[in-house]
Amino acid sequence: MEKRKAQVPLVCHGHSRPIVDLFYSPVTADGFFLISASKDGKPMLRNGGTGDWIGTFEGHKGAVWAACLDTPALRAATASADFSARVWDALTGDELYSFEHKHIVRTCAFSESTTLLLTGGQEKILRIYDLERPDAAPTEMEGLTSTIRSAVWHHSDQTILSSCNDTGSVRLWDVRTKTTVRQLETKSPCTSVEVSRDGRYITTADGNSVKFWDANHFGMVKSFTMARPMESASLYPALGKFVAGGDDMWVRVFDFYTGEEIECCKGHHGPVHCVRFSPGGESFASGSEDGTIRIWQTGESGGGGGGGGGAGGAEESGSAPPKITVSAEDVARKVEGFHIEL
Repeated sequence: MEKRKAQVPLVCHGHSRPIVDLFYSPVTADGFFLISASKDGKPMLRNGGTGDWIGTFEGHKGAVWAACLDTPALRAATASADFSARVWDALTGDELYSFEHKHIVRTCAFSESTTLLLTGGQEKILRIYDLERPDAAPTEMEGLTSTIRSAVWHHSDQTILSSCNDTGSVRLWDVRTKTTVRQLETKSPCTSVEVSRDGRYITTADGNSVKFWDANHFGMVKSFTMARPMESASLYPALGKFVAGGDDMWVRVFDFYTGEEIECCKGHHGPVHCVRFSPGGESFASGSEDGTIRIWQTGESGGGGGGGGGAGGAEESGSAPPKITVSAEDVARKVEGFHIEL
């Protein structure tokens, strides 16, 4: 496959410290949106197509390790080193709830129903908060021996996938029994876990490996060995492509079927901590130690099924809709009433 020429990305400034998490909303009536988490403690909301800054959620007293949006992009959630997870109104920027923890919170995720919030962190406990009863005690799932690095919902809120900082494998939890029912074995700790938007694949990054698992039967579909450690990976099945980034400051695009490197995106000035495909597959975003977000174009749109190595590719061991556009009026509706930082 012929490699594309080097492209110039959209560069999103505003953060003063490293970007550690990125999350795209689904497409809404107002377009789609991108939220970023940074060690500067100020998560930011942006137009997902253009990267234009919409507003900053003010209130955390420590680094923000994770950020996400609910399905209609009406609420945001953040996980912080200030021992709290917070829920925000994404239209006004107001804080709605603050859930206090006893240690650093590293991850958060809204359920598909948008009524539940999942958190995890250095307490080694997964917690589920009922947003319809925010004063009620959360459901807790214990038994982990290491800091929780990531946690995502799976199978219509019935199960949860989690990974830890110091141990390999991804655990599958049954929410009803609050127990681990399966483990996806990896040699190194997983620094990135993603369920594709079509629900077919689980993508993990662990050390020098990017793996893809069947999200229904949990068998390994493919495993590619990279030339360097990859901290984050994202798959868009409808395009047959995945992106990965790590310590060498470059973001690489690969063919999902062969592992061949299609494109190498250069521009960051520090390690790449997170990569994510936009909901339509026409672009993907990367966040780096250099404090910038860069939005790269794929040159095509997918069919709505996306997920959220050295030159020459990776070594394997295992109809499109119109391009999404966002009008100025759409963005104006989202910006109206938001607390804009001066």
